[in-house]
Amino acid sequence: MSLDARRLVLATANQHKLTELTRILAAGRVRVVLASLADFPGAPDVAETGATFAENALVKAHAVAAFTGLLAVADDSGICVDALNGMPGVLSARWSGRHGDDAANLRLLLDQLGDVPDERRGAQFVCAAALVHPDGREQVSVGELRGRLIRDRRGSHGFGYDPIFVPDGDQRTTAEMSPDEKDAISHRGQALGGLALMIAALAD
Repeated sequence: MSLDARRLVLATANQHKLTELTRILAAGRVRVVLASLADFPGAPDVAETGATFAENALVKAHAVAAFTGLLAVADDSGICVDALNGMPGVLSARWSGRHGDDAANLRLLLDQLGDVPDERRGAQFVCAAALVHPDGREQVSVGELRGRLIRDRRGSHGFGYDPIFVPDGDQRTTAEMSPDEKDAISHRGQALGGLALMIAALAD
């Protein structure tokens, strides 16, 4: 099958992630017909029960590939804070107790780090992205972005913990960067960029 005719489904209904993957694939000149779970009524809502980002990405991608019969991409990402021994980690999206409440998650993390001095506020964003074929073959790409956490939110771009994360070598938060600037360095940009290369290779 030619790559132009290849359909790929992103195992999420998160519009932010769909937009981001579309942008990254376009930048890599990877031509696919991209869909999300919103295009597949009845698609399974897969629990993120893995102990690692890669495990969570793979379990979601396998479930969606089996349900749709299409190539499936899933990712799991989060922030790992030095002063919290690597947490929230895989619990980043539900750190406050409710999945996907970005404002509450960010507020709780800031509260927990309130007494932590600036020199100990190191952290890294981590993303594992999985590509699963309908026959069960799988590939994983991982990206990491090291930085530090500031005390007050800055910026209106991005989502999640972006407004308090400043990458090493920069003075801006990832929420103050343009989408293209963020894609060029971000953990998700790295991981999905690696998958874009794998997807492009399928046309060879």
